[in-house]
Amino acid sequence: MAENISPGAPIADQEEVKVQSGRARALAAADLPDKVHTWPYLVRAEFISGCVLLLVLLVWSITVDAPMEEPANPTKTPNPSKAPWYFLGLQEMLVYFDPWIAGVVLPSLIIVGLMVIPYVDINPKGNGYYTWSERKFAIATFVFGFLVLWVGMITIGVFFRGPGWNLFMPWDYWDPHKVVPLTNIDLPYFLGIRSEMVAMLFGLVCVGGWLVGVPGAIYQWKKNSPVIRELGFVRYGIVATLFMIMAGVVVKMFLRHLFNIKYILVIPNILNV
Repeated sequence: MAENISPGAPIADQEEVKVQSGRARALAAADLPDKVHTWPYLVRAEFISGCVLLLVLLVWSITVDAPMEEPANPTKTPNPSKAPWYFLGLQEMLVYFDPWIAGVVLPSLIIVGLMVIPYVDINPKGNGYYTWSERKFAIATFVFGFLVLWVGMITIGVFFRGPGWNLFMPWDYWDPHKVVPLTNIDLPYFLGIRSEMVAMLFGLVCVGGWLVGVPGAIYQWKKNSPVIRELGFVRYGIVATLFMIMAGVVVKMFLRHLFNIKYILVIPNILNV
C-alpha cells in the first residue's frame, strides 16, 4: 500500500500518516482467511454431490427390489437373448466381426486408445483446454466414437433388435417366426473373384491399404504441415492406426447393411475380417 506523504508536510503529520497506513494494513491482513482450500470449490462441490448420489443409490438398492425376471428355465431359451444393456454394443459388433475380434481385440483397442490420449496430445497449453476451438479433432473423434459408435450400437441392440437378432422398427411387432434369408457374401466374391488365393490377396491389399496405405498417403501429403511435424512419425502412426480401425468398424457396418458383405479378408482357419 503506497503512502501519500507530501514532501513539505510536518514531521508529526508524516508520522500520523505512517501510523494510519500501518493500521490499515493490519486491518486488511486481519480480513484474510486463516485457511485456504487446496481443492477448488467446484471439485469439492462435485465430490459432495457424488457422495450424496452414492448414498441415495445405496439406500434405493437396499429398500427396493430389482425388477428381476423369472428364474432361468433350462428348457426354454429367451428370444432374443440379450446381454445387459451396457454390453449390447459388444453383442451388436458380433454381427459384423468374428467373436475374438468383436469381444477381445476391439474392446482392448478402445482401452488402449483411451490410455494413449495423454501421450499423443500436442496441445502446448496443457490440460484443461477442452473447448472446440482448441481441440477440434480430439473432440470430434471422441464424440463420434462414443456417441455414434458405442451409444449408437447400444441403442440398436436395445430398441431395434428383436427375435432372432433381426432388425425391427420400434413400432413393429416382434414376430418370433420371422425368417430373414442369409445372403451374406465376401467382398471378393461380390466383385466377381472366384479364386481363393486371389481373393485372399485382394483382401490383404484392401485391409493393408486401409490401415497403412491411406495413413501413409496422408502423411506424405501433409508431412510439412505444423501439426504433423509437431506430432511426429510415431505418434502420428499410433493416432492414424486407431482412427482407421474405428472408421473401419463403420465401413464394415455399412457394407453389411447395404451390400450384405460378410468379410473383406478371408484366410481360411486363421483370420476373417
